[in-house]
Amino acid sequence: MKNIVVFGAGMVAGAHVDYLLDVPDFHVTVASRTLSKAEALVKDHPRGRAVQVNSDDESALETLLAEADLAVSLLPYAYHPTVARLCIKHRTHMVTTSYVKEAMAQLDGAARAAGVILLNEIGVDPGIDHMTAMRIVHGVQARGGRVTKFVSWCGGLPAPEANTNPFGYKFSWSPRGVLLAGKNPAHYLWDGQDVVIPGGELFEHYWTVPVSVEGQAMDFDGYPNRDSLPYMQTYGIENPQTFFRGTLRYPGWCQTLRKIAELGLLEETPLDELEGATFAQLTARLIGSDSHNLRAALAAYLDLSLDSPVIDNLAWLGFLGDEPLPAGQHSPIDILTARMLDKMQYAPGERDMLILQHQFDAAYPDGSERIVSTMVDFGLPHGATSMARTVGLPAAIAVKLILHGEIDLTGVQVPVVPEIYGPVLEELEELGIRFVETWERHD
Repeated sequence: MKNIVVFGAGMVAGAHVDYLLDVPDFHVTVASRTLSKAEALVKDHPRGRAVQVNSDDESALETLLAEADLAVSLLPYAYHPTVARLCIKHRTHMVTTSYVKEAMAQLDGAARAAGVILLNEIGVDPGIDHMTAMRIVHGVQARGGRVTKFVSWCGGLPAPEANTNPFGYKFSWSPRGVLLAGKNPAHYLWDGQDVVIPGGELFEHYWTVPVSVEGQAMDFDGYPNRDSLPYMQTYGIENPQTFFRGTLRYPGWCQTLRKIAELGLLEETPLDELEGATFAQLTARLIGSDSHNLRAALAAYLDLSLDSPVIDNLAWLGFLGDEPLPAGQHSPIDILTARMLDKMQYAPGERDMLILQHQFDAAYPDGSERIVSTMVDFGLPHGATSMARTVGLPAAIAVKLILHGEIDLTGVQVPVVPEIYGPVLEELEELGIRFVETWERHD
């Protein structure tokens, strides 16, 4: 019996834990700050256990790791290096779905010396995006070509019939994480031009991106996702003219989030004297207004017309109203997160949707080709969300492959080598998560 400990019981953990519990030789411990969340995932399974653990209690984490063959960290990324160091100490393998940051990268040598793998970026974005991109890149290279253009888009969204609020968004993963991502700077290469977008200006740079969804052409807002350029080396793409990774949302998201950032609602610094305050009073405070016509004052502050959809959206959230602010929230971003989570949840039976699309241009000695690879995946009504499936299943499959000896790599890894992406993508296709590819050859 292989012992696995899963740290975290959030919105994407369900499909992951369900998969692991279906593997006959796995025993799964789910550890969460909130015991009831862990218990809801384990569901009294005979090979499952739910325990309560505070992620800040390193000794408690170590106690669980010491008895595990592999640890999965679905905690916030700041905890991953701590879990990784403890895994190295106890020669325990580790899997995460988060980006490799410097603190994790520095553990590569120690992990190799301990004979353990620290597999990161094995979710959807990052994760499936890497794996499907590398399958095509390696195919182009095997045919004697090179990739000259790479554009990748990813978005987790409500399915069209569930797109029922003015933001065009509902939460299927960490709400605070969604909003904090809007403060990231971005860096990419486009038609030979090096483009840097400072933090705070992200939503000023977006494009219309068409995607076919269930046979219907739909337009989305697309904007840059972090720093794309390190992935040129990761993917083995040398000297491309364009290299870009971006995020998709329904139209209007970027315009609204740009003004939300301008208003100061993404700030993390706690504000004082909020006890008993209303949303309207918070808005008035942020714009320095004592006007009795708050809508007009807000429109003037944001340089918008009174009938702007952005003002309508803020009003729909309640930021012009007299409801009290959520208890226990003291920073603008936490207030916004709580309000959005209250107003922008999926109703029972509604589907979410995950779109992932890669566009490649490839050059060969005798011509060129354009390759478009697209996945549009939907959640299961009254079942797992697409976000939970596309994040949790790749990581769960990787856990199985590692513990069954089918992946025997060590050190800090991401899924860009055939030993990892080949079998993971093959099983994902069996589970219904697959890509449709089009090829256009030019001689």
